[in-house]
Amino acid sequence: MALLKVTFDHKKRVKLAQGLWLMNWFSVIAGIVIFSLGLFLKIELRKRSEVMNNSESHFVPNSLILVGTLGCIFNALAGKICYDSLDPAKYVKWRPWLKPYLAVCFLFNIFVFLVALFCFLMRGSLEGTLAHGLKSGMKYYRDTDTPGRCFMKKTIDMLQIEFRCCGNDGFRDWFEIQWISNRYLDFGSKEVKDRIKSNVDGRYLVDGVPFSCCNPNSPRPCIQYQITNNSAHYSYDYQTEELNLWGRGCREALLFYYSGMMNSMGGIVLLVWFFEVSVMVGLRYLHTSLESIANPEDPECKSEGWLLEQSIQDTCRAILESVKRLGKSNQVEADPPGDEDGSKVPAVTTVS
Repeated sequence: MALLKVTFDHKKRVKLAQGLWLMNWFSVIAGIVIFSLGLFLKIELRKRSEVMNNSESHFVPNSLILVGTLGCIFNALAGKICYDSLDPAKYVKWRPWLKPYLAVCFLFNIFVFLVALFCFLMRGSLEGTLAHGLKSGMKYYRDTDTPGRCFMKKTIDMLQIEFRCCGNDGFRDWFEIQWISNRYLDFGSKEVKDRIKSNVDGRYLVDGVPFSCCNPNSPRPCIQYQITNNSAHYSYDYQTEELNLWGRGCREALLFYYSGMMNSMGGIVLLVWFFEVSVMVGLRYLHTSLESIANPEDPECKSEGWLLEQSIQDTCRAILESVKRLGKSNQVEADPPGDEDGSKVPAVTTVS
């Protein structure tokens, strides 16, 4: 028994075809929007590629670009099919291709749904990517004279200023790395020698941060050196006083920025997915209602359209049987049995 059967007359079939034609062209516009969103996200990620591991982070924008492109192609083709379905002479050429086309649309909708899920679930992967990339970027902050890394100082400074953040998880991350280049250190100074000797790795570590960590909204002039030394500053206690540095780490700031962007894009893709499913269901009804016309010479007669020819259980069973038959048709006996005199019987191929 057909699932969700609906009776159509000629007027209803025409309205369905016209409505689907309009919906498909709206879907083409939606595909362009998704393509643009993917391109925008890709550009945003490339802007900060120096502090991100792009092998994983570009999966979502690439998927959005692919979904947008395929959506434009499929929906433009579906719009043409719906338009030609109003003319029986033009519809004849599409008839053999409609069933495979609907199967491709079904797979495409599954892909769109998975892309929407990826947009929501990429937070964990993005967090690890940012943590590793920022840690590496901070390590190369001092290499202003090294080819290929001389831009890193500007990148980190601009990042901290734009996103109002400091360090990876906080300003204390700068205490663990040497962010001042050896070029600007006086190695004849006792203080510099003592600091280098006191460190196992021979690095010049200070309880200070770059200028880009300073919060300009603070009424007090920025304290970026000797942050943990209360005696170095008048009326100062770093443990109780609100420091005039950005309190948020850049990993958290960037994660919030990109996660919000991906969540918004995921919501848009999910809405497009609902719309695409509606178009696919409508196209299936149009296809079955046109195929079930009793007298093709009388287009005014009534016909029935349905979503599935059988129930869901019978449809799943039929698909499984088709897969089993396909598997059996490719089976070949590995070692043909022999007769009593030792001769072998030729191999038999089992054909369904």
